[in-house]
Amino acid sequence: MMHKVINTLDKIIHFKTAQAHCDIPCKIYDPSTALLAALSCVRLMDLIKEVESKETTGVADYAQISRVVIEKESACTEVKEAVRIIWGDYFKAPQFEQIPNAHDLAHSVMLQASKCKQSIDRTEGEKLVELVNAFAEAFWLTKGVSTYRAPCPYPPMLDTVYPDLKA
Repeated sequence: MMHKVINTLDKIIHFKTAQAHCDIPCKIYDPSTALLAALSCVRLMDLIKEVESKETTGVADYAQISRVVIEKESACTEVKEAVRIIWGDYFKAPQFEQIPNAHDLAHSVMLQASKCKQSIDRTEGEKLVELVNAFAEAFWLTKGVSTYRAPCPYPPMLDTVYPDLKA
């Protein structure tokens, strides 16, 4: 009903048509969201291990594990979403020429994030961080921005790629 009313009004008033082709505003791409989510995944795996290592566990511990697992799953999904948007919306022919393995790299991130959803093995989370770091380096290379690696200043304190914005 409402669609019909709007169409009728459009025929009379001639609304201007707005078109969008991206999930986010053009040129606003940054892999830091994926990196933070990957680091969160590892940190959440660590929290699960902390509860697991307790001598005794109670209902509160089970509730905490439940909440942490939900957050870990969400962080893995966030990694996939952030990489998918950059790969699907930002990467075009010039970027694929510059980064010939971009498809394989993005696909590897997706597979590893799925593996992390299925696991609580920290090693799998560290692999995810490393793949997202590689993706971030590739992204910044296409922007002509140099990068450096440094441990993130919070747990899990893993090496993380940062753009060198002072250069």
